[in-house]
Formats: sequence, structure tokens, C-alpha cells
Amino acid sequence: MAERGRVRLVVLNYDGGHEVVRCFDHLMALRWPPDELELVLIDNGSSDGSAHAVATRHPSVEVVQLDRNRGFPANNVALRDLAGVRYVGLVNNDAFVEPGFLAPLVEALEADRSLGAACPLILFDHQYLELAVEVPAERPGPGDPRELGVKLTGARVAGEDVWRRVHVPRGGHGLEVSGRSSWQWTGRRAVVRVPVRRGEPRPDRIELQAAALSPRVATFTSGRVRTEVEVHERPSWIEVAVDGEPFDVVNNAGSVVFDDGYGADRGFGEVDSGQFDEPAEVFAWCGGAVLLRPDYLADVGLFDEHLFLYYEDTDLSWRGQARGWRYRFVPEARVRHLHAATSIDGSARFQYFTERNRLLVLAKNAPAPLLRRALGGFLGQTYDAARRDIVAALAQGRRPNPVPTYRRLRAGLGFLRSAPHALRARRRLRRRQTVSDAELLMALVPTAGVSPSPRPAPAGEC
Repeated sequence: MAERGRVRLVVLNYDGGHEVVRCFDHLMALRWPPDELELVLIDNGSSDGSAHAVATRHPSVEVVQLDRNRGFPANNVALRDLAGVRYVGLVNNDAFVEPGFLAPLVEALEADRSLGAACPLILFDHQYLELAVEVPAERPGPGDPRELGVKLTGARVAGEDVWRRVHVPRGGHGLEVSGRSSWQWTGRRAVVRVPVRRGEPRPDRIELQAAALSPRVATFTSGRVRTEVEVHERPSWIEVAVDGEPFDVVNNAGSVVFDDGYGADRGFGEVDSGQFDEPAEVFAWCGGAVLLRPDYLADVGLFDEHLFLYYEDTDLSWRGQARGWRYRFVPEARVRHLHAATSIDGSARFQYFTERNRLLVLAKNAPAPLLRRALGGFLGQTYDAARRDIVAALAQGRRPNPVPTYRRLRAGLGFLRSAPHALRARRRLRRRQTVSDAELLMALVPTAGVSPSPRPAPAGEC
């Protein structure tokens, strides 16, 4: 066993409700000497009383109350003074560590002083049941090449609303959001995963809210059971039989950056079947759960407060890579994460910060050819959105949808406003860089024709 030392674990909270209390319940149950463990709650101006609830239930936790929401970089409050701290870790307020979480991460950092961070296997808190969907599909009209099957707008298990945690890993057209509503269209064939609570009896039936462009019969197959149901234009609730054993799904096994500049969770959405049981070097770590070496932070700095929300950990990881620091994924350390508990994928806020911050991180860190490609790609995608959703719609007498173009333009303007800061930082970072651009580019993951979804590094989730 590696030598144990004083470890500080930091939880950033913003209106975390009962989940942040549950987070600290798990931290208090760590197999680690209490006198060698500091637990710190940084409260980002919450109004739901969750910080008070933690302080009442766990008086040993140091609670730092901030006057307003300063975003994910508010973690810096607990990262600046690390005198006497051997390692410092971050844990999301909706993440729940297993009792043996800490020791393997400490051992990894003790064994290799070139490691700046050690990161655990993060699984979704819920387990999942899988449904195969088959349905006649049709195209919605000129200008939209998609084949649309059923439009999923809600899901319930035993009366509980679980829609925000439903996955469509294959055959879907991606999450769409308008205001407080969200939906996903499937194609002709798709796979839908519905979350169920761990340790509870598997339900025999679940409910889906579904619609279609015109009436059609959809077939849902789960294990050995099959449900055929007619779906109409207006969304309605349907019951679907489910079968089989619930399974775990990976949220993060370390993080990667693709060669087009998008960050992503390594292994996101994969069924956990042992494929991540071995340690591995990774390009980046996820701020949802990580253990950091203070010397690494002293060398590369803390979170960039201009980013506010999403991609902060990718930025800090890239800065370390350029200085020769390495990061290791340690699968023996495990965390459960209540994905989408504190942010909404696909929302206007999500899309603004992920796209703006991705460009800012590239402006700070990426070799010039990658930065040029990313900026050109952003302009091209914005032009395509305007042509498809506005120009073509008007020409064909359809109602235009300016929202995607507006959101991209807003993110682009946000990037331009913060670009001077990013370029000043770039000059400083380039002067201190010790790893060549060629080596950094070799560490990126080829897209190989795949267009990955942006992988943010948000406060509240990976």
C-alpha cells in the first residue's frame, strides 16, 4: 500500500438538493483515515438550502459560501492554497464514490511522479434496459434528408419521470431542445435505453411518450418480449414490455480530444462489459471525479475563469500535456454519476458554452493548423444551418427554424469577445511549451469520418 497522506476532496455545489447530501454521505464512507482527509464544499450561491443541509448532516465538512454562481472555476477557491496537501481531488455534487475510490488513485500518483492526474471509471448511477425499435420511416419534406421514425418526448418507469436519462445510442437523430421541451427522433431502426434504479426489482413494463409524422405501427423488442403499438401525430403515452437483466453503462473512462478539436468522454454510452478493466494513459481527465497532484497545478495553473462552464478540464489537461505531464485512467477507482442531474444537454445554455469554449480552448492550446480547421468548420456548419433551416425553408414555403443558426452565431460572437484573452494566453503557453505540436497531434483521436457530439467538462456532470 502506498504511503497515505493528507488528501483534500472538493465538491462544487449549485442548488444540488438532496443529491449533494448523498454525495457527501458516500465521501464520508471512504476507506481512508478521517484525520488524513479534508472534505470541502464550495457553494456557488445556492438558494435551495443544500449547503446548509450538508453542514448540518456532516459538521466536519468545510463549507465555503460564495456570493454568486462563479461557474466551474469556483473550484479554484479550494485549489489555490495546497500547503500540506499531498493530493487534491474534485467530485461532482451528483457523483457518488465507492468506498475504495481513493486508494487506487493515490497509489497511481505515488508510483509515477510524472502523472499530473489519476482518474476513475465513472458509470451512470442508474442501470439500463434496452429496447430495439423498428418502424416505417418517412422524410419530413424537402431540405431535411432525415428518415424519421418515432419522436420520443418522454419516459416513465414505475411512475417516475426518467426522460432526461434516456439514451438513444444507435439509430437516433440526436437530442433536440426548444424551451423546456426536448425530444429525439429515431430512424427506421434504433436502440433506446431506459434507466432503472439499481438494486430494485426490474419492472415488467415502461412507458414512452411517442409521436410520428403520420400514424404507423412501431415495434419495440426487449429481450424475449415484443410490443407492437400504433403511434399517432399527437404525442401520447404507450406501454412497452421489457425483459432482460439491467446493465451498467459507462459515462467516462478518462477523456479524449478528437483531431477536429472536439472533446469527448472515452467510452461514453458503452455497456460496461469489462473493456475498461485495464489502466490506460489518456489525453485528458474529467472534472467530475479526479485526483490531482499539487505540483501539476502549480506548474500549469488553475481553471480559466473566462470559460465559466464546460471544457475547463479539457483546457487544463491540454496545458499539462504541452508541459509533459501525463494522466492515467485507474479502473479500480469507481464512481457513479447521476448524468443530467444538474444540466441539460442540448439546452441553449449548454450549446452556447460548449461551442464557445471549445473554440476558446483551441485558440489557447491547439497547433495552428487544427485551430484553422476548427474555425473553418464552425463557419461552414453555421452557413449550412442557415441555408437548410432558413433559406431552403423559405424557398419551399415552409416555416423557417432560425434557432440552430442563432445559437451558433451567439456562440461565435461569444468566442470573438473572449478571443483576445485566449490569444494572450496562447502566447504565454507557447513560450512555456516543452512538447512539440507533432507529438500533441499524435495524441489526438482520429475522427475517421465520425462526427462526435461535443464532450463538455461541466460543473455538475462529465
